[in-house]
Amino acid sequence: MAIPVTRMMVPHAIPSLRLSHPNPSRVDFLCRCAPSEIQPLRPELSLSVGIHAIPHPDKVEKGGEDAFFVSSYRGGVMAVADGVSGWAEQDVDPSLFSKELMANASRLVDDQEVRYDPGFLIDKAHTATTSRGSATIILAMLEEVGILKIGNVGDCGLKLLREGQIIFATAPQEHYFDCPYQLSSEGSAQTYLDASFSIVEVQKGDVIVMGSDGLFDNVFDHEIVSIVTKHTDVAESCMYMYIPSLLIFSK
Repeated sequence: MAIPVTRMMVPHAIPSLRLSHPNPSRVDFLCRCAPSEIQPLRPELSLSVGIHAIPHPDKVEKGGEDAFFVSSYRGGVMAVADGVSGWAEQDVDPSLFSKELMANASRLVDDQEVRYDPGFLIDKAHTATTSRGSATIILAMLEEVGILKIGNVGDCGLKLLREGQIIFATAPQEHYFDCPYQLSSEGSAQTYLDASFSIVEVQKGDVIVMGSDGLFDNVFDHEIVSIVTKHTDVAESCMYMYIPSLLIFSK
């Protein structure tokens, strides 16, 4: 399960991407936290990003089946992909597709043909992915003027919090229960044309929470709001996001 949390903030120094672990002891729990500051959206704003990932206990050796990336390109780009575990029944590692998909998206984020559009980036990353398998994906691009552009295929999700309230949330896409829309190596699955797209305006102090269904299936909205409100540091918020469900793990 991967949980990027982003807070709009006033920078205290020249923004630069920096990665660190705020609590080294948490490494034993297989969490990865990456607080960072990204290029300012407006003269007075920047992004602060934290990431937290905990694999299912049965998938620890391969690092889980979720993948993600965060880019400082332009306003900032964030994405999460969740490998579909059903491929394991065909002796296919479900993590390979999601990891390659995110690697391709990260590599292509500044491609001229993408035109800083989430749909085009999803399409090009999917086309470039050669691993067998499938994955759900959510991708968000921030314009320098403070507009968040979101593309979503499947049941990964994004919630926007403002002043202790969830003011926007994406909706999952499913064929039926436990069968989400997904990008796949097979031609019969979904493409970027099936994605759900949203545009949302963000403000200073807003918090963006992204994750796979492993987060939103196990942590209730009021728990997310409580954690984000209590822990203003985004990396710390990410670490505590999973505490209400310590005995429940993502698929």
